[in-house]
Amino acid sequence: MLAGAVPFIFLFGILYFVMILPQQRKQKKWQAMLESLKTGDKVVTSGGLRGTIVALKDDSLHLRVPPDNLRVEVTKASITQVTTAKKRQNLSSSAIP
Repeated sequence: MLAGAVPFIFLFGILYFVMILPQQRKQKKWQAMLESLKTGDKVVTSGGLRGTIVALKDDSLHLRVPPDNLRVEVTKASITQVTTAKKRQNLSSSAIP
């Protein structure tokens, strides 16, 4: 009885380390990115909208979108990427040999 369950336990362990654990890490990283948003950051939404944060609310934010400087309100959950910090990190990491 126990010998038949060992392969399933082994497969679940592999599944956990290959799929579940990396997804949890990614989720925590994304949550930390959302918490660190501030006005002036340039962001990209899940719909591909690029803009600069001009105001923050509890669960949403206002973006200024070029070229007409439109002001759009989006939810924080739709933010997929912060491009301002990446440029700073790339500049600082490229200066270090």
